[in-house]
Amino acid sequence: MTQALDEISVVLLFSAMGVYALAFIAFTLDLARRSARVGDVAVSGAERIAAARASGGVATIQRTETVDKAGALGRTKESVALRIGVVLAVIGWLLQLGATVLRGIAAERVPWANMYEFAMTGTLLIMGVFLLTLLRRDLRFLGAIVTGLVVILLGITTVAFRVDVVPLPPALQSYWLVIHVLVAILATAFYTIGFALSVVQLLQTRREGGAAPSRFRLPGAIPSAKALENTAYRVIVIGFVFWTFTLIAGAIWAEHAWGRYWGWDTKEVWTFIIWVIYAGYIHARATKGWRGSRSAWLAIIGFSAVLFNFGIVNVFFKGLHAYSGL
Repeated sequence: MTQALDEISVVLLFSAMGVYALAFIAFTLDLARRSARVGDVAVSGAERIAAARASGGVATIQRTETVDKAGALGRTKESVALRIGVVLAVIGWLLQLGATVLRGIAAERVPWANMYEFAMTGTLLIMGVFLLTLLRRDLRFLGAIVTGLVVILLGITTVAFRVDVVPLPPALQSYWLVIHVLVAILATAFYTIGFALSVVQLLQTRREGGAAPSRFRLPGAIPSAKALENTAYRVIVIGFVFWTFTLIAGAIWAEHAWGRYWGWDTKEVWTFIIWVIYAGYIHARATKGWRGSRSAWLAIIGFSAVLFNFGIVNVFFKGLHAYSGL
């Protein structure tokens, strides 16, 4: 029975990956369509303004600029591809939810006791946080980044980290497995959304500064770099609160399991390094000179450290936290 449920879980997970890939294509097509239209409006508008200036008509220039602005606003109407992308993302999330739940039922425990399960649940919450955020803010322009990242992470997970259901090691047979790891997964989910916002913020900063090459052209409907930075900051602060609790809960669990709160284990050190990076990010936002692109790069560095902690430290570094299952 356990093996059968796990096999169904794998089928559902691969199905979710396929649907996410289709959602990624839909989101990308929408961005490409809107970017092309914004570029067309900008070029045609510049040509008409130049012609009006050549004729010496100030009023004509003003009317032309008004028409161009109205045309640009009129072209921001959402496309079919965008709606399809959101629907596919929801369907993929439901399939992945089924895969995760069945894995937990097959294992008779929470489905995040090894790297395979952590990645499965983690990407589920990344998509969940993204979809829930859409209920309050229109962040659908992040769809291509989020779904693309989730597909890549799930692809690596199913190829490199896939393991069968096995009993828990003694040190993991604790209620702290539920609390500590779940909170860490939630923090990672919010950090991921903050990372995506920071990437778009950097591109938008180049666009607003007039230095963005054509291949990085962004649709006009995307918020300003400042608005993206503010949203990223709020999301990352939530993730930082969860990560702080992760660090504290991990120390308490370590005392219960090994008789000490801190032992400079590799995993403990990297968890603290990530905390320091994001603490530096939050402090930098309070310093005027470190706002904008500098703070965005700190957010990206912090998320890179999260990925390093998961994909490298768990696999190649030995320590008391060697519970990758590989």
